[in-house]
Amino acid sequence: MKAKYINPFLNASINLFKNFLGMDVSSQKPYVMQTQNDLNEVSAIIGLAGETTGAVVLSFSRDTAVAIVSKLSGKTFVGLSNEVLDGVGELVNILAGNAKKDLTDFRIDISLPGVITGHKYKINWPKGVPIITIPFKSDLGDFTVNVSLRDAE
Repeated sequence: MKAKYINPFLNASINLFKNFLGMDVSSQKPYVMQTQNDLNEVSAIIGLAGETTGAVVLSFSRDTAVAIVSKLSGKTFVGLSNEVLDGVGELVNILAGNAKKDLTDFRIDISLPGVITGHKYKINWPKGVPIITIPFKSDLGDFTVNVSLRDAE
């Protein structure tokens, strides 16, 4: 997968946390996901279609998702409620929308976000395309942004 696909999501992630949460996050070295077990307990997925197709998944531990959505909303949540899941979905929606701004060379449509919880779930990634995982560290917990995109055929 080309860096031109990864960098917009890296930059959009940093800007999302800076602009919407007032937090600095630090990206770690990206790697190719070997198994879907690398995803955390709470994942928000958004599909991309058009000249470039694929998926973007923002993945958190349960505690990190609750902490980040609490900070985003200004409310205190203690568990994984529907409001927290909606907040996680909104985060991936903002992330994909901001990344799309840097993918101006392509006409891309963004799907509605979906949120998946648990330990045993499978995401239907594009076939034959590596999944690049970008780990992030934050004061509220670690998370990953996972990207798998390819040019449409």
